[in-house]
Amino acid sequence: MKPKDITLFSGGARGAESVFGEIAVSYGIKEVNFTFDGHHIKRTENARSLTEAELEKSDVMMEEVSKRLGRDYSKSPWMRKILQSIWYQVNNGYQIFIIGVIQADATVKGGTGWAAELGKMFNRPVYVFDQEKKDWFVWRNNSWIHEKPIIAHKTFCGTGTREINEEGVRAIKDLFERSF
Repeated sequence: MKPKDITLFSGGARGAESVFGEIAVSYGIKEVNFTFDGHHIKRTENARSLTEAELEKSDVMMEEVSKRLGRDYSKSPWMRKILQSIWYQVNNGYQIFIIGVIQADATVKGGTGWAAELGKMFNRPVYVFDQEKKDWFVWRNNSWIHEKPIIAHKTFCGTGTREINEEGVRAIKDLFERSF
């Protein structure tokens, strides 16, 4: 598979998403960043602004998010829109690549955890580079297993923490180098 035949779906935010976008474009990969009115993103060139109707189609039950992630986002209408836009990223990308931290309860820290949970629910290959453990993991048989991934499908989602560190940046660069 050639990079020109591949599309990255992301959110364009500072941190992991912008690093995914910058590197993907340098390889000739198409980039689509889902956003919405009032959301300020770092990578705007390939932004796809979701309408209110589109956001409604991806509406999330905040109770389900709270149950799956073990944290309460119900009081934040802004967070609902973020979670709705994450649905579009994951729904459009077959493989899911996340930079973050896997917690003791097997969820991924922060709002990024919703991308991991959606990927699990959609039965997609979900990979997380854990910035604390400094290694890649894949969700398989209901647990995180060490595995270095490659980009092997024509669509993928690249997302993660806004607080990316040097190991996270290197993990993304290495992912692209291994893949292409």
